[in-house]
Amino acid sequence: MPKEQLELLKKESQTLENNFREILFLIEQIDVLKALLRDTQEDLHSYSWNTDQDEDQDPMEEMSNLVNYVLKKLREDQVQMADYALKSAGASIVEAGTSESYKNNKAKLYWHGIGFLTYEMPPDIILQPDVHPGKCWAFPGSQGHALIKLARKIVPTAVTMEHISEKVSPSGNISSAPKEFSVYVRGTRNPCSEWGISKQCEGEEIFLGQFVYNKTGSTVQTFELQHDVFESLLCVKLKILSNWGHPKYTCLYRFRVHGTPGEYP
Repeated sequence: MPKEQLELLKKESQTLENNFREILFLIEQIDVLKALLRDTQEDLHSYSWNTDQDEDQDPMEEMSNLVNYVLKKLREDQVQMADYALKSAGASIVEAGTSESYKNNKAKLYWHGIGFLTYEMPPDIILQPDVHPGKCWAFPGSQGHALIKLARKIVPTAVTMEHISEKVSPSGNISSAPKEFSVYVRGTRNPCSEWGISKQCEGEEIFLGQFVYNKTGSTVQTFELQHDVFESLLCVKLKILSNWGHPKYTCLYRFRVHGTPGEYP
């Protein structure tokens, strides 16, 4: 097959993949809207437009107020804490301290038996807010780890784990979700800005706590650290100790780190 046609086929396949992910994302948002409307029904009945507006208010205007209220709630960050493990803020994965990714030939598109497009996600996908079904970092088995260089030095106080719900999972379950995990802070006290990322994250690991992600709870779960740290450090290590039953791999969608800012590295 000519190279130009193969490249075109790759682009069309990528477009189809993107469209499919957008559809899944919209389905997830619809589910969130339904849940939000259900859970806040009592609040909506007592919302300001019911008390401050005339009884003869235009139904279309009232509906517009309702839609704006719901969209405002959706746009609000559920955690309401800065994420120092956010890639766009400068955080990154230290590959030397991170498990290898799960290799899966089924995650490729094939044409006439030739694999030409892979859907495997890199580890730094867990540092990004784009949580769509399948857009996660997978590692083999039920135990793995990721070393994260934060956007800046902090005194860590909490972490947040996020996964998709069973309702939006293409497989209908989330057995590959992490279950038990532990968190450590790591790094030298006075790293030099000229050092490489790996060297900045060398040093003794300090245990901050062990937790359980509840797969039947909220998709976004925040955990206060069980042990205090009295100095600001640059690196955090996440260790997954078990998952919810998947025999081949574990998927991480998003991991956040919260704390009190220290001096810049």
